[in-house]
Amino acid sequence: MTVPEQLAPPPLPQLIVSDLDGTLLRNDHTVSARTSAALAAAHAAGIEVVFATGRPARWMGVVAEHLHGQGLALCGNGAAVVDLRNGGQLVEVRPLPRENALAVVHALRVAAPGVSFAVERTVGIHQEPGYPPLKMDPAIEVAPVEKLLAEGAAYRGAPVLKLLAHHDSLDPDAFLALAREHTDRWASTTRSSPDALLEISAPGVSKASTLALRCARAGIDPARVVAFGDMPNDLEMLSWAGTGYAMANAHPAVLAAVDRHTASNEDDGVAQVVERLLAGRG
Repeated sequence: MTVPEQLAPPPLPQLIVSDLDGTLLRNDHTVSARTSAALAAAHAAGIEVVFATGRPARWMGVVAEHLHGQGLALCGNGAAVVDLRNGGQLVEVRPLPRENALAVVHALRVAAPGVSFAVERTVGIHQEPGYPPLKMDPAIEVAPVEKLLAEGAAYRGAPVLKLLAHHDSLDPDAFLALAREHTDRWASTTRSSPDALLEISAPGVSKASTLALRCARAGIDPARVVAFGDMPNDLEMLSWAGTGYAMANAHPAVLAAVDRHTASNEDDGVAQVVERLLAGRG
């Protein structure tokens, strides 16, 4: 007897991709037991799990205990693909050309006086004297951004993953709009912080575009990708995936743009959806 098509459970996704901060992680930057169990169950069901974050590879220890045999991560908003099972080994890099970064710096200094910069390379982060002190790890060097972007011997072979731009007084969304207006010809600009902090990558580089490249190579159908996110740097990924979920705590623009919503990161919103998918309830 054939199960009527309308009663058959939907096929499982081939891939689940989740942002970290504000999405998979709780506000104390931990993975809950429920979320960890959901990821393990997804892996056991043959679903690939990928993390997509603005974080650099060296800040990925928060999920190191929750890989469940997998461990691919798109870091720096897609500028770097890393294998977390192998100590964060770089698999692929999509660097920001030095000339593009310098053009962005010059344009933003005119458009947003008072802006300060940091440079994220594959070897670590560097910052200008006026850039806010870094909490997660200290800057390798503090100097004007033009020096930080120089092709000196100390940085040879260490590509720029992204340029960070901070402003003390501009509204975060207004700063993003201003930056895109003046710099889109040289870079892709987004934000994931509650502050006026922009993340600037090479043209066309985003979580979505890097994910699309990886899925095309692996033969994964975008229609069978489920994505989770909460901030503007997730929007393209949520739109590209066959099914995208905005967290209840997401930025208003994300909530408005994405049809499907789930519970907040504090309430295990990712786990709730994964559990339903595995139970065949969609």
